[in-house]
Amino acid sequence: MASAQQLIGLVKSHAEGDSERFFDLAMQLSSAEEQKGHKRLAEQLRQWAHAGQSPPTSVVGASRPTAIAAPRGDLAEFLLASYPAERLGSVILPSPIAEELAHIVVETRMREKLEEKGLKPRRRLLLSGPPGTGKTLSAHSLAGELQFPLFSVLLHGLITKYMGETAQKLKLVFDAIKTTRGVYLFDEIDALAAARGDGNDVGEARRVLNSFLQFLDEDTGPSIVVATTNLAEILDRAVLRRFDLVLSYELPDAAAIREAVERRLIGFSISRLSWTKVTDGAAGLSTADVVAAAEDAARRAVLGDRLAITTQDLLNSLERRRSLQGLGRGGHATGSTSFSVEGSGKAPSLSGQKRRRRKVAE
Repeated sequence: MASAQQLIGLVKSHAEGDSERFFDLAMQLSSAEEQKGHKRLAEQLRQWAHAGQSPPTSVVGASRPTAIAAPRGDLAEFLLASYPAERLGSVILPSPIAEELAHIVVETRMREKLEEKGLKPRRRLLLSGPPGTGKTLSAHSLAGELQFPLFSVLLHGLITKYMGETAQKLKLVFDAIKTTRGVYLFDEIDALAAARGDGNDVGEARRVLNSFLQFLDEDTGPSIVVATTNLAEILDRAVLRRFDLVLSYELPDAAAIREAVERRLIGFSISRLSWTKVTDGAAGLSTADVVAAAEDAARRAVLGDRLAITTQDLLNSLERRRSLQGLGRGGHATGSTSFSVEGSGKAPSLSGQKRRRRKVAE
């Protein structure tokens, strides 16, 4: 049960009207009880903590970190706010990655316990791997798990051809990171953080990268910064060193493919599926592709007045998924889906990345 010090902290924060402190202490208690196996008590603590939170405000850069309805002013051009409902348990991930992300949540909720010993929770995460493997959804789920707003940095609005303007916009983003608590997502960070030694790298691109590294070095306050990349090999090594945690995402194995299909086809009869054939047929596809194929098979079954999904139904849908993407067996396709997987588009080619970096430098 809660210690005397924790109970005193709860009562004191409530008496002083410090709702943020009250929420953090309640979430710490919830995590502690969950670790002891008191799952029902932990869930009740979480529910009452969330119920007691004040409604979001619309102030950017307020003195105390709060959720905001939407960025305003210049920030609105390149920062998009949302309030994800996803949770980590809804993302299909390998156990080591899932465990690391779950520990990030615990560290964030119990940051004061770490700070008492001179430690800080990890706040800068880099997620690398092929499209459709759950990187972006992981950021959404972290925000949902912590009940933080998710701020997606729109790189197309951030990067300009004018000298110094991109760095100025970056500063606005990192000022918001320090003052407004949330999960800040830099999706496909390659556009900002490509290697400085690249032959196409010139003055402005170098300055932008140096600014980004400088801002990353600074304290991000109560916020978490998540960057994703499909092309980790082109990132500057100095960027990798700035992150507290680098996680490598891979295409799903047979177990993950089966889990994705089973989750998406809840409510359908799949007892007669040949999982060996299905997982062989899905080899080389991302989790997003597998889910999209399962959805396709389900739609066709419903329109055919069937609730049973056959092995051939799934194999046909998987093959259509490949052909629609213009890929043969062993290729990798990507696509969007509404079911708990990342749904980004095709990974930009290395030449495409170079063209993009040239545009920044012009």
